[in-house]
Order: sequence, then structure tokens, then C-alpha cells
Amino acid sequence: MMNSTQFLMFINLFFHWNFVESIDYKSFRYQNFSEDDENFFKFQGPASSVYNGALQLTPESINQAFRPTHLNKSGRIMYPEPFTLWSSSSSSLLASFNTSFVINLYRDSDWDAGDGLAFLIAPNISGLPDGSFGKWLGLTNSSTDSNPNNYILAVEFDTQKQNGVDEIEADHIGININSVKSEVSASLSDQNITLSPPPPGANYKVWIDYNGKIQLMEVYMVKEGNSKPRNPILNHTVNLKQYLKQESYFGFAASTGDPHIELNCVLKWEFQIENLSEENGDKLQLKIGIGVGVGIGILSLIMITVLCVRIRKKMKSAAAAGEGAEEDEREMGKQLRWLPGMAREFKYEELKKATSDFHESKKLGEGGFGIVYKGEISESEIAVKKFCRDNIKGRKEDFLAELQIIHRLRHKHLVRLVGWCYEKGKLILVYDYMPNGSLEKHLYEASSDEDTLNWSRRCKVLAGVASALHYLHIEYDQVVIHRDLKASNILLDKDFNARLGDFGLARALENEKNSYAELGVGGVPGTFGYVAPECFHTGKASPESDVFSFGAVILEVLCGKGPGIKIHHNQHLYSLVDWVWMLHREGRIQEAVDEKLENDFVEDEAKRLLLLGLACSHPTQSSRPKTQDLLQIISGASPVPHVPPFRPVFMWPSMSNADNTDTSLSGITLSTQNSGRSSSLTMVQMTTSQPAV
Repeated sequence: MMNSTQFLMFINLFFHWNFVESIDYKSFRYQNFSEDDENFFKFQGPASSVYNGALQLTPESINQAFRPTHLNKSGRIMYPEPFTLWSSSSSSLLASFNTSFVINLYRDSDWDAGDGLAFLIAPNISGLPDGSFGKWLGLTNSSTDSNPNNYILAVEFDTQKQNGVDEIEADHIGININSVKSEVSASLSDQNITLSPPPPGANYKVWIDYNGKIQLMEVYMVKEGNSKPRNPILNHTVNLKQYLKQESYFGFAASTGDPHIELNCVLKWEFQIENLSEENGDKLQLKIGIGVGVGIGILSLIMITVLCVRIRKKMKSAAAAGEGAEEDEREMGKQLRWLPGMAREFKYEELKKATSDFHESKKLGEGGFGIVYKGEISESEIAVKKFCRDNIKGRKEDFLAELQIIHRLRHKHLVRLVGWCYEKGKLILVYDYMPNGSLEKHLYEASSDEDTLNWSRRCKVLAGVASALHYLHIEYDQVVIHRDLKASNILLDKDFNARLGDFGLARALENEKNSYAELGVGGVPGTFGYVAPECFHTGKASPESDVFSFGAVILEVLCGKGPGIKIHHNQHLYSLVDWVWMLHREGRIQEAVDEKLENDFVEDEAKRLLLLGLACSHPTQSSRPKTQDLLQIISGASPVPHVPPFRPVFMWPSMSNADNTDTSLSGITLSTQNSGRSSSLTMVQMTTSQPAV
């Protein structure tokens, strides 16, 4: 018979395990938006739509914006499903949520920006008030403002100071409850943020975190591509239950005025919330009730029996999983230690201590495969990459792919592997620390030293990357395709020498093979804007596709603009490569050079490098420069290949060149690019059974 201590132990274990199991999340993620989303999101207002990969809350066309009929407009775009904000079974149990999104409040050079955009929590998906244009931000109007029956909460991004509403300058953010008058607000001038700067504009990333346990809302904001700051710009303690409906909707609202006008766009949106639906709440209430109300007699015996069976199953399952994980760690550790030339093996506790328990303040960056932290061991600085993929199998594959390639690579323009760790289910790689961070950081972040990325350093960076590619493609005993060459993966050491890093997508190709597809590696990983067009058709990568990515990097470094940016010129919208090609056609290609250099560059070098960037960007892979010629062209020892005045049209390669003409590309995974910034996008499945016409 079980004694009382054992019984209580079982009750505690039962409650703990079942409570952990009850924790659930709902989430969604949009790395861009398509016209198909117009059939999913709920749009309110005549101007709301999806255009150019973004949610457009107010008029989406520059030309339309000049028309008086598009002044004084408001719009809302709402996610169509409600979320539960608190539990019916517990009055104090509020759902925590976090969201991040990228916004662009575009205005032409002769517009006065107005009026603003807001992240919105509302009781319904059809509540856009009449007359909510201008200062009302699509939230309220003159008759409904401050009405507690609005049941709304908004985080506003306001570009106009409104008399009687705002006590702060034009560019500010605020947290609003049932009103356009903010409960708390903060100026953005201290953050060097102008919400709606003149062309070419700017993308800003926002994080909004709500902790339901302590009822604290925090708002963070940076120019897109920068890491999340340690401290919020704005925070406010608010009990959502006092102001909102239990079932509420999330989305965005925005407005224009007269004469103030801007294009209010949302480019990306991620959202995650604790699932406190009635079904989950009922389960939680039942579990708590059983844990508290178990008495004596027959009920106790029944409960003990149930608990014993459950615990035995749990223990057996946990033991089997633990034994399997330990065996897996031992086996993989043995394989890694036997690799010739393998770097040092670190203990997990050693790396944990080196990074202050992987503290947020130590974070250097975050990618699709893991988070990189700064650490210190024996007075030496290191970069610690902690893999964080959800699927353990996927994590191991990524970890092994990167480690098996990079552990034997030795080149002055590659980031050096220092060591590795596989312990307690944690997969970690350790690299040399690069004190000057990424090339992307210096291209897009404001710097107190305007000479940080001067002309000579930019040329030196490009030469270093070309040298690294020559080693990977030509000098190494296998052909290594990087597959994710971009500014954020080019790091700078203390002397601003380029070091190519992040080999999470790289693959070593067998000699005499020209693509990893022939080795059975599927998909087209990479970052949109840097991926060669033929990859989408053939499902293959090659040295030529890395050269295409290098061309995108050349243009990005010289122009100070990312390949995904849209450039307004003479009432037309150009991609970066099309814009440079247009300038080349008009005989003024040197005008593409980054204006931050203030004409402090060598014109002949600039023309040569820009033409090389265009040559590498040729849609036909056979027409691109060879890897072995890149350094010669950069130094001026070899001429740039002929670049036609018009960008050639991409022609689908003949599928007869592939081993199998029935080629499928499923689950093509990319990262989208906006102003040189990357995030993830999963493209639809595409199957080709015949050569393209």
C-alpha cells in the first residue's frame, strides 16, 4: 500500500506534468504578403489592400496619393481569427503574447508626412469608425474617442503632432487605450528614428511583448536589420482584462490627412500568444480541481491507480528518451572526435559561463539556424553559435553539415572554427570573435566615425570575399558552395579584413560534380535577392550561383543599398540591380555609388567594380565571370566582361542538362530581403515534368 508521502509525491508529479502539457501557443508568421492574402485578412476602408508584397493600410500608389480623393482616408487590416486574452477558469491568468513586424511609412520628398499607423487589438474585425481619418489614426473619431465601450488597445506610430491630443513631438510612439490620447508616449528623436523620412525611406522593425503574469507591455523599435535592443523604448503596466474583450482580434490601423499624407505599409508580421481558449482553460481547470480535490476512500484509490499507471508510462518514456539521447550524444561525439584536424571540444558549462548563461546582452546576431553570442574564455573573446532549430533532427543535420565542412577550411578570409560542443541536447559551435561585427552593420547603421567604411575599406572587403570564394571553389580539395553569401555573413576583424562566415547552408561537392542536387540534397536555400535565378528551375547550386550572390554583394557594398530595396526614380520603381543597369545604359553608372561617401571615391575603380557587379548578376550563369577571374578584375589586372546596356532577360535552362527531366522543387526555402535585411519565406511547391518553353 502507498503511504501518504508517496501519494503526495504522485499528486505533485501528476499536477506538474499535466500543467506543463497544458501550455500551448498559437502563432503565425508572414515574411511577405501576396494578393492571395486579400482573401484571408479582413480589410476595412477603401484603400486597404496587398501591393508589392506588403499590407497597404492607406492608398498604395504614389500617383494615387496626389489625388484629392485619396486624402483623409483611414483603413484597418485585421487577422481574421480571435485570440483568448484571459482564462475563464482563473481571473488572474492573462495570456502572454509577443509580436514583431516591419513597417514603412513612405512619403515623397514634397509631402508632409501624416498621419500615422498603429498596431491594434480590437473586439471585432469590422469596427472602423466613420470619420477616423487624420489624427484619429483609424482608431476612433470625434464622437467615440475615450469611450470605454471601444474595447481597443493600440500602439501608435504617429508622424504628426496634433493639438489637444499629443503632448509630444511629431515622431513618437504611444500606448493608447480606447482613445488616440496615449497613456504613455516616447519621442523617437533620441533613438535617431524618423518614422517617415524622405526617399528612399526606411524600414523599421518593432517588437511588442506582453507579459500576462506581471501585466507589462514593452515596445522595442530599430531600423530593420539591427538586433532587438536590450531596453524597450516604451513600457506600460496594463491589465488587458479591464479594457478589452476576452476574445479579441489583432491587426493594424492607419490614416492620412489633408494635406498630410504617407503610404502606411506593413511588410512582415510574426505573432505568438499563449493558448487560453475555453477548451484549454477547461482542461486546466479540471487538472487543478483534481489535484486539489482528491480526498480519501474510493476516489483516492481510483486516483492512485490512475496516477501509478500514468507515472509508470511517463518514467518508462522518459527513461527510454534519456537513454536514446545519451546514446546519440555519445555516438555523435565519438564521430566528431575522430574527424582529422577537429577543433577543440568544449564543455557546455564552460560555454554557459563564458556567455553569462547565454544572456540577451551577449547576443551578436540571429539567423535561421541559431543565435550567436559573444563570450570570453581565458581572456580570449569568442563567438558562440547556439543552434536553436525546433526539430532536433534538423538541428543535428545543420550542425554536422557546418562542422564537417568548416573544420578543415583554412584561409585568412574565412572565420576560423575554434571548437564545438554537443552536450545535454545542445549543439554549439565556437568561432573567432570578429570585433567589427558584420559588413551589413556598417552599411546600414549610423556611425559616429564617418570614415569607418570608406572607399578603400570597401574595396578591400570585396577583394577579401573574392579571395575566399576562390579558395572554396578552386583551391580546396572539394568544391564548397557557400549558398548564402550576403552582407550579414561577411564579418570584419579588427583591421576591417573580410571574413566569410556562416556555413550553415554550405555543401561540399564531390569532384566532377557540379551541384549538390546530384548528391540528393534538395531545396533551394538562400536569401532572396542573392539567389541566382537558375536555382529555382534546376534545384541546383553551383560556383556560378555563388558568383551571382557575390555580384549582389558588390552592388550592395558600393551603393549602400540592399538587393531587395525598391528605388524610386523618375516616377518608376527599380530594384537595385535594375537601377544600376539603367545608370550604366545612360553612361552615368558612377552616380550609383553610396552618397554617404560624399564623392570620396576613385571613379575608375567605381565604374570597374559596378560593371563587375552587373556582370556577376547576369541572368545566364554561363555569361558570368569565373571565380578565378574575380580577383584579377577587382585589382584591374583583367578587364571587366562586356556588360550590355540593357539587362538580359532570364531564359529557363534546358532541363535536358539535368539527370532527370522530371525535377521537383518542393518546400523551396528562402529568406526575403528588404533594404539589405533578411528573414524567412517558404515558397510553394513547383514541379516541372517537361523542359520550360
